[in-house]
Amino acid sequence: MNDYPPVDRLPAPQRYGSLRVQTSDLGPARWLTEHAAGQGNFGTVAGVAAPGFDAYARVLHPASLDERPVRWAAVAAAYGCEVGPGTRWHEVVGMDQGYNNASEYGLPGLWDEHPAEGPTPLAVAQALIPVLARHTGTSERCWFGLWHGYGRWDFGHVPTFGTPERDEVLLAGTLAEAVSPVSLDEFAELPDLWWPQDRAWCLGGDVDLVSTYVGGSRALIAELLAAPELETYPVAPGDSVG
Repeated sequence: MNDYPPVDRLPAPQRYGSLRVQTSDLGPARWLTEHAAGQGNFGTVAGVAAPGFDAYARVLHPASLDERPVRWAAVAAAYGCEVGPGTRWHEVVGMDQGYNNASEYGLPGLWDEHPAEGPTPLAVAQALIPVLARHTGTSERCWFGLWHGYGRWDFGHVPTFGTPERDEVLLAGTLAEAVSPVSLDEFAELPDLWWPQDRAWCLGGDVDLVSTYVGGSRALIAELLAAPELETYPVAPGDSVG
């Protein structure tokens, strides 16, 4: 497990945005820990978004131009390639052919910032929430995991639950409150993991990834794949996340 010392960190808050930090009972996360044990690893879709669902989707974090979102497909078209379920960003811009490629730094008029690494970006999360809400009966009671290694807060004395390669602080709140940490400041990370009380789906991201993964019913994944605000692809639980 990653364990970074709480150097120059602020005391752990009781609330992370509007989400309540759980300091005793980690029971709501037990199913996630038990499912993850012995089933795949961090390098797979199921290792990020939990195994056992009927279908999965990969949601790409957009690149940007002047802080406006840019789809991977638009960038790929400019470089004469296509994006598929397993495509990596470095493949889209030709960085797999060496770091001397000018595409590492953007393409004037098309993109100037790489996709954001880490938990789900705010705009993507805001597009996901109404879709996810339609596929759970408990959107007013949801649970979240926040990697305790993010640098600002000292969660050293807060109990954590384990997922592949990560220790997570358990948070509680409504689905709509998943984006509330942005009220702290522009650098506050959203939770890495989201799931409703009825466990109808699970959303997973990670500090090292430029995609978010969602496991759920076939109906949910079909709606995500059709959502015009999102750039999504179907994936399998054993697929690599890169």
